[in-house]
Amino acid sequence: MKIEYTKVGDYYLPNLYYQEETRPIGYWGMLRNEYLKEHKSGTYTYFLLTARLDSYLADLNEQAQERFELIEAQMRSAEGVTEELKRQNPMEWVRHCNNIRNRVAEIIKQELIYV
Repeated sequence: MKIEYTKVGDYYLPNLYYQEETRPIGYWGMLRNEYLKEHKSGTYTYFLLTARLDSYLADLNEQAQERFELIEAQMRSAEGVTEELKRQNPMEWVRHCNNIRNRVAEIIKQELIYV
């Protein structure tokens, strides 16, 4: 890898380019970013200096979102939260769905974010 330099005054500065990530970091990526900053500063600094932080966070966000949707669907079917319940008793359906979403969010945080 050849690094090119530009002379600025009496100094040569490297021409560094940062590749922008086009995928969104999202909710899970932002949570992981904050966790890395506060609790794993070495890992955070490594990803930042190697210009891999955004792609790492985007990958983690996609993985966490897929896992969230999978676990949520499994819990809904296991607990009988169906469209029939939604039609018969909407408030009960919302209560069950919110409960499931909160439990799944805690699972994702423990498995992927705070490790």
